[in-house]
Amino acid sequence: MTAKLSRPRFVMAVLASMFIWAILVTFAPLTGLGGMKVDGTGSDAFAKATREVAEDHRGNLALVLIENGNVAQSHTMSIGKPVSGDSMFQMASVSKWVTAWGVMALVEAGKVDLDAPVSRYVKRWKLPRGDYPNEQVTVRRLLSHTAGLTDDLGYCGFPPEAKLQPIEESLSRAGDACPLRTGAVRVGDVPDSWRHSGGGYTLLQLMIEEVSGEPFVNYMESAVLKRLGMENSTFRTGAAGAADIAEFFGTDGGVAPHYRYTAAAAASLYSSANDMARFAQAHMEGPNGEVPGRGVIRPGLLATMRAPEAELFGSAHWGLGVQLFAKSTRGDFIYGHNGGNVPAVSNTVRIEAATGDAIVALSTGGRGIASKLGSEWTAQRRAAITPAMIYGTALRLTSPAESLLPFLWIVGGWGIILAGSLWFRRRDLSRHPRAS
Repeated sequence: MTAKLSRPRFVMAVLASMFIWAILVTFAPLTGLGGMKVDGTGSDAFAKATREVAEDHRGNLALVLIENGNVAQSHTMSIGKPVSGDSMFQMASVSKWVTAWGVMALVEAGKVDLDAPVSRYVKRWKLPRGDYPNEQVTVRRLLSHTAGLTDDLGYCGFPPEAKLQPIEESLSRAGDACPLRTGAVRVGDVPDSWRHSGGGYTLLQLMIEEVSGEPFVNYMESAVLKRLGMENSTFRTGAAGAADIAEFFGTDGGVAPHYRYTAAAAASLYSSANDMARFAQAHMEGPNGEVPGRGVIRPGLLATMRAPEAELFGSAHWGLGVQLFAKSTRGDFIYGHNGGNVPAVSNTVRIEAATGDAIVALSTGGRGIASKLGSEWTAQRRAAITPAMIYGTALRLTSPAESLLPFLWIVGGWGIILAGSLWFRRRDLSRHPRAS
């Protein structure tokens, strides 16, 4: 006869099972359990594994792998309209990284002070009274999501036929805020604690216009994109009708709407895999001795951008415009940005600073293939798994629907564990009835 399991042991067993399940779901993308097998190291092995994974992808994909500063591999695929390395994808939150270059170019020119309140430069709109002083909202803190803004945006965009909001109106309350987001940009948290704020980058978009005296899209083209040779890149919403724009697919592989954004700085750069490879290479020394920054910003400011500005659970998490994914085995950061827009836009650009290696993965359709490729690429290079990596991988920082998937897996697994445990407990009690 088997022994009856005591109530404390039963509870401990259930809690342990739930904990193990949550760890497995969270760590899978970081440890090679995410469904991608890479036989060997280097770009050749990774590109081969990508082609195998992409066979089941219900959408399109453009991949570029860089080794030692040079393009080593590329791959494109689509279930519909063909894409190439020059096809333009909507870059979603990767736009913030490029926008940060625009801000740093103004810093380079002495027109903006990183530690000055943004209100010094913005006159067309004012932050409403918040829970903490508005003077804490500096340019540096906006770039690193540490200004205490509580909008939590998350823009879901406007349908193709809808009129875009004016930027000032969007800052007061974004008409395209994703569900469960207030859409109002205000100070509601203490400074220097990390809290994602798309609205902060919309405020930087307005600052760029006021300081430069130009429309945001014009300034970014002349100050950053053209100077880096990014000829197939623009923040203009008119790019939606461009001939070589990648088709939009949903999670099921069906053709999806193409949403547009007032918050271009936060969510709506259009760029190609080849152009984003040029952008990644601009962070490195060029083959002919070109300096990092390529004259847009000096190398020292470029290094400042990837210096830790925010921590999460005790580990470095964010710099100025860039996410710090992990420390590499060589000691420097693997950094860059993920991006995701509705319904199923997924992008990642990541650089290993110490080696000159990088990955560019742009996609629509399916369930976040680009961010998954980025996680696998990082897993091969990271020195250790950090709490910030776990958080960033679990959320993926892609579309709102995609970011919920890990949590749905965890909660669903917990439900099955609880149901199975209660059934087992009831059966156990029926075999070992209490003595009368």
